[in-house]
Amino acid sequence: MADDELNDIVPTKRFTPEPNAGDDSNNIENAPPLMINGQYVKDLSFEAPNAPDIFTLMQSEVPTIQVDVNVEAEPKGESLFEVALTVRAEAKLKDELAYLCEIEYAGLFSVNIPEEHLGPVLLIECPLIVFPFLRRIIADITGDGGFAPLMLAPIDFAALYQQRMAAAQEAKQSESNSE
Repeated sequence: MADDELNDIVPTKRFTPEPNAGDDSNNIENAPPLMINGQYVKDLSFEAPNAPDIFTLMQSEVPTIQVDVNVEAEPKGESLFEVALTVRAEAKLKDELAYLCEIEYAGLFSVNIPEEHLGPVLLIECPLIVFPFLRRIIADITGDGGFAPLMLAPIDFAALYQQRMAAAQEAKQSESNSE
């Protein structure tokens, strides 16, 4: 391909603005409202204490699986927050434990928004970003453990946030009523 042909294909304007050294781009007005800086596994555990005998039982019966999810956010610096999703999945067959999978998966986010919007962003939006990666890890680890991959259903983080806020309000009311 000739240089002239290449120049016709590649636009002459940049899609993103050219960095400007004289510009104070570190102030909060110019910062993006939400940016993920990284994501990582903080803790991971998989146990199949009754393997290989449990596989024989699973030939005739499907295990019951209990999944618990928790979301926590913790400040790590100015406008920097760690949002961690903790999932505990326990599969049982009758009274026998098939497997126990526990994972804490986190993301490190830069959040530049007004204080009143911080809770919903940290406990709804940020978990929505990291959840697909957590879901894949759980599917991989349960599959690699010899079981059918556990595919977590999408989680309504907005409903979890509302439940958390309602519980906090209830606790606040009962505390003020007891005084």
